[in-house]
Order: sequence, then structure tokens, then C-alpha cells
Amino acid sequence: MIPLKDLNKSRTAPVVTSFIIALCVVVFIFELASGRDIVYLFHAFGVIPYEIISGVDIPPPDPLTLYGTLISHQYLHGGFLHIIGNMLFLWIFGDNVEDYFGKIKFYIFYTFCGVVAALIQVFAFPDSVAPLIGASGAISGVLGAYFILYPGAKIVTLVFLGFFVDLIVVPAYIWILFWFFVQFLSLISTASTSGGGVAWFAHIGGFVVGALIAKMLVSIKGKPLSIVE
Repeated sequence: MIPLKDLNKSRTAPVVTSFIIALCVVVFIFELASGRDIVYLFHAFGVIPYEIISGVDIPPPDPLTLYGTLISHQYLHGGFLHIIGNMLFLWIFGDNVEDYFGKIKFYIFYTFCGVVAALIQVFAFPDSVAPLIGASGAISGVLGAYFILYPGAKIVTLVFLGFFVDLIVVPAYIWILFWFFVQFLSLISTASTSGGGVAWFAHIGGFVVGALIAKMLVSIKGKPLSIVE
């Protein structure tokens, strides 16, 4: 199930969402241009669980300190599918969450979800020296918030059923629950690995944190007005 768009207009321009996407794309272009130095970039600016836990900087040195990588890793991506998938999700779900939170608070929320998601992955695999990169943890937080704020919004989805491809519209809560179920199954099936590959713990952790923050904000501000087409 690949989301194409949501039928949920936002009242304000998604300035922060667009900025994050643009910055990720610029960084990715720099990665492509770096050639063999891309390995250095991932190790210098990605999150190394062992470094975070031990406080020991494994070469190459981290220009932003060990803990600055908890933010910098959110703007690195490991390939075209990685960045395209992440940016598509952020573009579809980010604008409405930004609309509800407000510009500055949304950026803080986004970054915080990414940091917490990374820390959850770190504590799941404290001895791993594989760099954690990508915006998936932060974007999972956005999905969690969207699930709380706009469960009835419609998601236009491309569905693959064997050799058949179809276009359907499903409520956001169904689409996001399906996404979460896939993350959970993937986590269970790879829980014994050493921390390489996809950071499933970060995905689930980011989602839960985002949903909890949105739930608390709703208790203060109330539910957003219906802006579903």
C-alpha cells in the first residue's frame, strides 16, 4: 500500500515541512557527490549506538559531538528509495500536523520525535557500531500525530495485489494501523539481529512518542476542526 496523497487540505502553507524536505534533498545530493567519502559522512554524522552509550568517539571524529548526531542523522539517507519513501510520507502527512502544531512547535516536535526514536534504537542495540541514518523516526512521529489528529482523513492509496494494481481511498486510521502492523511484524522477525538494516525500533518508538504528544496537545487545545474534503 503506497500512499499518494491525502484529501485533507491544510489552512496554512507547509513552510517547515517543505524546508525539511528541501534540506534532506540538498544533503542527499551532497552525499551523491561525495563518492567514497559517503562512508565517512555516515559514520561522522550518523548515530552510532555504541558511541552514545559509552561516550567514546569511534573514528572518524564526530564534528557535531556524539550527541549532535541525534539531530544530524535525520537528514542523511542511504539511497534513492530511502529518501523518496521518507519524503513522500512527510509531504503527505506533515502539512496537516504542521498546521495544527504551528511552525516552530512542529519543527521542535519533529526533531524531538527523531531524537527519541534514535535513542530507542540505541538502547535496543547498545553495542552496535552500524550508523543509524534517516528521517524515518521523526516521520513516524508525524504519522503518530496524524493518527490522533485526523483519523478520518482520506488517503488515496496505490495497492498491489499480485499482478493487479488498484487505486483506493481509505480512512487514515486504517492506513496508519496497517503501516504500524507491518512495522511491528518486521520488528518481531528481525529482533535478534545486531542492529543493522532497517531501524524498526525507531519507527515504532517515534510513532508512539508522536501519538502521545499529539494526544496531550489535543487535551489542551482540543481536536482540530474538520478540514477533510
